[in-house]
Amino acid sequence: MQTNFNASFPLNRPRRLRQNKIIQSLNAEISPIIEISRLIYPVFVMEGQNQKTEIKSMPGIYRFSIDLLLKELEEVYKLGLDKIALFPVIEPNKKNNTAEEAYNPDNLINKAIRAIKKEFPKLCLIADVALDPFTMHGHDGICDEKNYILNDETVQILVKMALCQAEAGADIIAPSDMMDGRVLQIREALEKNNFKNTLILSYSAKYASGFYGPFREALGSSLQFGDKTTYQLSPINACEAEKEILLDINEGADLIMVKPGLPYLDIIYRASQISHLPIIAYSVSGEYSMLKSAALNGYLDERKAVEESILCFRRAGSAAIITYYAKQLALWQK
Repeated sequence: MQTNFNASFPLNRPRRLRQNKIIQSLNAEISPIIEISRLIYPVFVMEGQNQKTEIKSMPGIYRFSIDLLLKELEEVYKLGLDKIALFPVIEPNKKNNTAEEAYNPDNLINKAIRAIKKEFPKLCLIADVALDPFTMHGHDGICDEKNYILNDETVQILVKMALCQAEAGADIIAPSDMMDGRVLQIREALEKNNFKNTLILSYSAKYASGFYGPFREALGSSLQFGDKTTYQLSPINACEAEKEILLDINEGADLIMVKPGLPYLDIIYRASQISHLPIIAYSVSGEYSMLKSAALNGYLDERKAVEESILCFRRAGSAAIITYYAKQLALWQK
């Protein structure tokens, strides 16, 4: 046996914990297996019958009329995906500057909620609460004559919208508008109207990001003026996100959203450190389109890159991930 000690050699060799798969499993900080139960599938619903149109900037992602959406959900439900986020594509003639259609009990999203919950009562349905699909200008709130987005007036509409969705059967109400105080107002309205078990998933840390472009194409809600920097967070700020998260927790949020996802893993981690509520990451349309485009051009291994991104979300502290790859991930698991 060699007894001479070479001081240049390290005593600590981290590679010992990486020498084979069995040893690696002892050192694993999270499960290396993608848990389908951690995935939320975002879907787009449109008017009409027997309608299915692909979103050009998001290959493989479609808008569905309600009848075909039910068929799509039957397929994904069998794959083990039991949570969806629903987004409506509103016809231009139903949009205006005051977004009355948003709180029409028989609007597209409420009809879709009722149809989905009738067909799949155990499916967890997250309903988006924001005015951008319903306004002519594409902003998340109503504006004054100077094109400034009005906070309190918008919140009043959001409350009506949330109540309609809860009445239709949504399990989770998701205000994505970033107006001040809307979580408290929605929570109080839900309590007063006997929707005590309806959860609120607050988009607490939603950034004014350049990664939303394909989503706006999907909804047909491009901005007609300005940008969203007066109400969404600046990409240069992190402490501000913590403040928003803590405010929403105090106002009655049950779950917290960070959006976008991959460029904001630091925010997801910070959120997980200051809150014991589940943190939901939204891997947004631009993230999907970048990965899909690179894969279609042969620049990367699609499955490996997508699964790695999901594991990154989990490592950062996400309890669940909204991802357009949810169905594909479930198929890969099969």
